Amino acid sequence: MSQVVVEISVSLDGYVTGPNVGIDNGLGDGGMALHDWVFHGTDADRAVLDAAFEATGAVVQGRNLFDIIDGPKGWSDEMGYGAKPTGEVNPPVFVVTHTAPEKTRLGDRFRFVGSPSEAVAQAREVAGGKDVNVMGGGQICHEVLAAGLADVLRLHLAPVVLGSGTRLFPADAAPSYALELIEAVSTPAAQHLTYRVVK
Repeated sequence: MSQVVVEISVSLDGYVTGPNVGIDNGLGDGGMALHDWVFHGTDADRAVLDAAFEATGAVVQGRNLFDIIDGPKGWSDEMGYGAKPTGEVNPPVFVVTHTAPEKTRLGDRFRFVGSPSEAVAQAREVAGGKDVNVMGGGQICHEVLAAGLADVLRLHLAPVVLGSGTRLFPADAAPSYALELIEAVSTPAAQHLTYRVVK
């Protein structure tokens, strides 16, 4: 049975983007620092990235993130999911939205569904027993966690304080849940923390 993994890079103060996010500024001002571990990390960082890529059978993301990824400065023809070259097999991506776009720049591996629960259910059907990876943005990650749909929370905690931006956890009251740390990998670029969501 596929497990649902919410996986996202986050600042020390809880932001998954910097301020002023836009179609041409997908991570917001200063937000690229959250992903230094992906592009400038150590062998240990690359091992974390490779393991997640190999374990993933399908991806869930929100519409705002999709619009950035599919936009002019989004994923390129040379780069796909998990910062891997698109020559490798890319998992199908389920985008949570109420309005599907008429066409996509990146082809037909994107499927559009109306809710996080629908996206998770459909992703599980095609994941082939591999993980369903909920990669963002912050709102979808939080919604999947709050709805009790996640089995694992994997945070890549970057050594940066962004001050504002998109929160992973909202400031307003939200459902609570317990976590159990099952793996921790420490590098200069990030603390890679994997938690089991206690059901």
